[in-house]
Amino acid sequence: MAFEGLADRLQNAIKKIRGSQKVTEDDLKETLREVRMALLEADVNFKVVKDFIARIKERAMGQEVQASLTPGQFIIKIVNEELTDLLGGTQSKLMVASKPPTVIMLVGLQGAGKTTTAGKLANHLRKNGKKPLLVAGDVYRPAAIKQLQVLGEQLNIPVFSLGDQVSPVEIAKQSMSKAFSLACDTVIIDTAGRLHINEELMGELKDIKKTVKPHEILLVVDAMTGQDAVTVAESFNSDLGIDGLIVTKLDGDARGGAVLSVKAVTGRPVKFVGMGEKLDALEPFHPDRMASRILGMGDVLSLIEKAQAVFDAEDAAKLEKKLRKEEFTLEQFLEQMQQVKKLGSLESILGMLPGMGNISQKLKDANVDEKELDRVEAIIRSMTLAERRNPNIINGSRRKRIATGSGTRVQDVNKLLKNFEQSKKMMKKIKGMNKFASKGGFKLPFMQ
Repeated sequence: MAFEGLADRLQNAIKKIRGSQKVTEDDLKETLREVRMALLEADVNFKVVKDFIARIKERAMGQEVQASLTPGQFIIKIVNEELTDLLGGTQSKLMVASKPPTVIMLVGLQGAGKTTTAGKLANHLRKNGKKPLLVAGDVYRPAAIKQLQVLGEQLNIPVFSLGDQVSPVEIAKQSMSKAFSLACDTVIIDTAGRLHINEELMGELKDIKKTVKPHEILLVVDAMTGQDAVTVAESFNSDLGIDGLIVTKLDGDARGGAVLSVKAVTGRPVKFVGMGEKLDALEPFHPDRMASRILGMGDVLSLIEKAQAVFDAEDAAKLEKKLRKEEFTLEQFLEQMQQVKKLGSLESILGMLPGMGNISQKLKDANVDEKELDRVEAIIRSMTLAERRNPNIINGSRRKRIATGSGTRVQDVNKLLKNFEQSKKMMKKIKGMNKFASKGGFKLPFMQ
């Protein structure tokens, strides 16, 4: 999970004052000391940490506590607001050209994940109604062009390439004509990187910028590089002029110091974060939501958006009708499970729910096996259609056959059938909650 270490430290730091009816100057000093240590350990820039702590102290000491809040809650409110501001304040969206195509140029050092990010960004934009064109502008790295073409095939998104014997500037120039001919409204140019910043790299990028006049120049940085990512961002911004950043591999960096430092140091916002290897694992960056998640307050809005993207409203309505008729079968059980899996890992889902951070950690400590879902799926797929629709017919010999077919044990089959019967009983109880849901209460996927 992103910011895992920082989140744990900050939550522990503010836990002591949460709900306190009286917060002394010593209490505040101790809390801020722990907050400072948590940020420094997360590899946040020292000057950024110093300014951050100073602002909190100034606000906490200079304002009257709101009547509706305890002093502890008031300080947490200040920390949340300042953390949101540190991360960028508000979401920074991509600029859209008044006259298509919108040209987006991805830059960065070699190994930051530019090519994969280009595919992810194209996929994200297409989901939002855009028609992107990917441009293979990296003619130096072996197999870079092929990698982009493979991504394009996987996503069914066109890729423009002139091979590796044509200059990147010419490729970028001709891609404009290709975008017009294909009626693409967005052009994403994947550029070459180097192992380090040099004049040759910057010169080439400046030439591309001068030729195609991109609406967005996005720097792709690897979260795992820590403060080096901030240094890279400073260099690219001063030499080239960037409009924002995409931070990759944030799910692999428990510290996340780069994300916390980059806006304060460069003045340029983080626009997207990569949260996994899959091609849909690119999220728009919401500073307020991320701050809330770090402080253990959850991120319900992002969870709702994920659910809306995953759960099919028509399928949900059909399932609801079946539930009303008490026709919930193992087929629907499998469908619901597959949809929940699309939301992400159990840990990431719990991290978005307020106050569930500790449970998430306990699950990790208990080594909860998420492959259990794969085993359940294998068992159900090994059943005949008649068995899925009427599990009551599954006798001893059928259970042995299902276990053999799914590569599991008979005990695993028995466990699934028992859990399914319990789920059916729970569904009957949930049906009675529909009236509450229709009046504005929380709705489950099948209660649309």
